Amino acid sequence: MANVAAPPRASQAKPAAAGSGFGIFAWFVLAYNILVVLWGAYVRATGSGAGCGDHWPLCNGQVTPHSGSVATLIEFTHRASSGIDLALVAVLILWAFRAFPKGHAARPGAVLSGVFLMTEALIGAGLVLFDQVAKNPSLTHAWSLAVHLINTLTLLACLTLTAWWGTGKPRVRLRGRARWVAAATLAAVMLLGVSGAIAALGDTLFPAPSLAAGFAQDLSPTANLFVRLRVLHPMLAAGVGTWLLFFAGSAMERARVAAIAVMTLVVAQIAAGGLNLLLLAPVWMQLVHLLLADLLWVALVLTIAQSSSADSAGYAPGGAGGPSLPSSAASR
Repeated sequence: MANVAAPPRASQAKPAAAGSGFGIFAWFVLAYNILVVLWGAYVRATGSGAGCGDHWPLCNGQVTPHSGSVATLIEFTHRASSGIDLALVAVLILWAFRAFPKGHAARPGAVLSGVFLMTEALIGAGLVLFDQVAKNPSLTHAWSLAVHLINTLTLLACLTLTAWWGTGKPRVRLRGRARWVAAATLAAVMLLGVSGAIAALGDTLFPAPSLAAGFAQDLSPTANLFVRLRVLHPMLAAGVGTWLLFFAGSAMERARVAAIAVMTLVVAQIAAGGLNLLLLAPVWMQLVHLLLADLLWVALVLTIAQSSSADSAGYAPGGAGGPSLPSSAASR
């Protein structure tokens, strides 16, 4: 008599269903965080960081300000959206532990997302309490922004990987040269992001009335350090962008969609950067530039994750002589 496979029990089907719903929710949380990051940039670009005074987490000593300036409304909205973010990531962590067994990568991914969200909130609080906001031209302000940006990118990477793992994808396993190439690539993009944040701060603190005046500011030996550093950002963008095009092209057969996204976003970023310069960095263009940067970062993390998964599965694109992610051949 033929054996008939028994239908899966409800308890067996539940984790898969929970995991599927978790993945959708994790991608939503990532998208929400990108919106929060953009609003934070709007706070900085409009000089509204001091809108709630030197109070934190209260706004001008109140839980919800009943009156105030536009800057107060902008800053309070950012704090409120960050509070919602904390709740969303808390749900993400609890859901990860309920939906996946011990040892599943989504669990530590969700926990690390929570850790870096907390440090994100603490850094934001420090910026307010130590007056590293609004029109503060101090070098400490630049360092604070750099730390804040690096933490933000790390948070987005953790959320991206949590969503990736939550949809059933394998762990990221990089070995040998592949690990160092991926780390160096991510570090280069972080450095580029920091230079962009400092350039944006220079544009906010010392706006130029014309393109010619902006170039004159950049080259003046008496200009503020933030202004003189602005010229470094496009130079770094050219170098890092060229490497990213090569890196993504080499990963094309392993992570086609993500690699194409990286290449497309690099070209879009260069175009947006040029337009931002020509338009003298209006706030809306700064936000578009930042949005593209965040999407590029997410696409890069996914490219590395998917390429790693293909390597772990023994994938050999194009046969023995085919192209490979710069690193994989040496790591085998």
